[in-house]
Amino acid sequence: MTAKKPKKNKDNIQPMTITWRFNLVIGGIGLVFFGLILRAAYIQVIEPDMLKAQGDLRSLRTATKDTHRGSIIDRHGEELAVSVPVQTVYADPKYVIEKNGLSQTRRLQALADVLGMDLSTLKNRIGTNPKRRFVYLARQINPAIAQYVKELKIPGIHLRKESKRFYPAGEINAHLIGFTDVDDIGIEGLERVYNDVLTGQSGKKQYRKDAKGNPIEILDEQEAQQPKDITLSIDQRIQALAYRELIAGIKSFKANSGSVVVVDVHTGEILALVNGPSFNPNNRKGVATHRFRNRAITDVFEPGSTMKPLTVLSALEFGSVEKDAVIKTGRSMRIGGRRVSDPRPYGEQTLADILKNSSNMGSTRLALDMPKDYFIGKFFEMGFSEDTGTGLTGETSGMLSDRSRWSKHELATLSFGYGLAISPLQLARFYATIANGGIKRPLSVLKDPKFNQGERVVSEDNANALMGMLEQVVNDGGAWRAKVEGYRIGGKTGTAIKSTVGGYGNDYMGLFAGMGPLSDPKIAIVVVIDEPAGDLYHGGEIAAPVFSKIMAGTLRYLNIAPDGLPQLTTKTQQPTDIRSTGVSNG
Repeated sequence: MTAKKPKKNKDNIQPMTITWRFNLVIGGIGLVFFGLILRAAYIQVIEPDMLKAQGDLRSLRTATKDTHRGSIIDRHGEELAVSVPVQTVYADPKYVIEKNGLSQTRRLQALADVLGMDLSTLKNRIGTNPKRRFVYLARQINPAIAQYVKELKIPGIHLRKESKRFYPAGEINAHLIGFTDVDDIGIEGLERVYNDVLTGQSGKKQYRKDAKGNPIEILDEQEAQQPKDITLSIDQRIQALAYRELIAGIKSFKANSGSVVVVDVHTGEILALVNGPSFNPNNRKGVATHRFRNRAITDVFEPGSTMKPLTVLSALEFGSVEKDAVIKTGRSMRIGGRRVSDPRPYGEQTLADILKNSSNMGSTRLALDMPKDYFIGKFFEMGFSEDTGTGLTGETSGMLSDRSRWSKHELATLSFGYGLAISPLQLARFYATIANGGIKRPLSVLKDPKFNQGERVVSEDNANALMGMLEQVVNDGGAWRAKVEGYRIGGKTGTAIKSTVGGYGNDYMGLFAGMGPLSDPKIAIVVVIDEPAGDLYHGGEIAAPVFSKIMAGTLRYLNIAPDGLPQLTTKTQQPTDIRSTGVSNG
């Protein structure tokens, strides 16, 4: 009997491998690993910076240390412009949206009310863009509002520390100091001129942090560069005095505007520079832009009779007259078909009389007796075609023609202050030049300016002689309102008719320029009152009284001893002959 062949157990049958499937899987796996290898090689060899940048975004941080803007102080250390810490409200739109901050209507309404805006305006400013991370809501708010915003606890609404410029003296210094914008950048006045000096550089520290936010490595550190303070030549006591008296003068005579400049004649330092009307630099909302103009340096005018001293001085310098000369003048004369005249005939006049009477005829005869080039050249030498050296933004160099042909009538009008246009600052430098003995120096708004020898433009002898004549103008002439009790003062009035299109109109400008005390001049002051509306409009009537009050206060603040007090005389008893008394000297 034949044995039966055992049956195969189906469970023990080895599965057959399908070659193409196996190869497909192996190939797929190989392609994946090959792709990973290529990607790793690309990232690490060809473009490793991208990977580093991604790592830095997660671990690298930069901390900044902000600096406040430098202060502006007067010559005695009084603060005129300072930076104070404030808070700014900003939103992180992405976080607000993620935390449903826009749905907190009640809190958002409270925030809108305290920031002074509508709820819809606030929501529109925050927006609905989830990619935005920063938007300002309000800049430079006060501490009370900042605390209120903090207590609202609206998600995504934060506070940020900033600084705000504050001007303690307000409108008194507004035109000179200027102001900054909301980002603390100077845009007017000295804030703009010295913006780079006043602005420091924030410090930076770059470090790497761990997953918990702790610094583990400092990569770079830059120290903050502290800003510098600016010390001005301004004496705030005199500045406040000048502004107060100027505003009082403008109101009294219902004038349109005015300016005052006070100069130290020996150093060229400006002790006061004010304009009226002014503005509050701490709150400029609604202020017309023309109010920001520093009239004392930007505006020009025909100086009128305040130029007659230069005509007299030029004649003395040229030698066409002596100090005691007598000039024959009539009431009027015709030059080139035009008439030059005085209010009344003065007859024979000394040089001092010409200034006391403010004689157009006298100054005309002096001007026509000099060579044209010499006479006009003196105006250029005195700086009436250049700025004064302050470096202030917007300072004018004036208008004085350098043409070769001048008619005799033009020379005549130039002799009494028409045919040129200058600024109050230029006029102040001219009178300071006379007061310091004929040396022209640049003016400065900084304390202790770099010493400048200056330029001698007239002889000391003639400058002193002219000051003596200007003293007579104040004591015996139409400028008696400029007197300062106890002091010898010299100066000259000016009344200029303002020009219009096609000629001259009906508006006037009253001026007074002078110096004191004449025994040893220290101060030169110029006062300009523009377009007085009342019956009084002459410089001796409206500008001289303002000058007197400012000069008196300035001399008192600077502790300058009086030089115009009458000399006291005492009777002394004659010595007795001891022989007649019988008294022994032993």
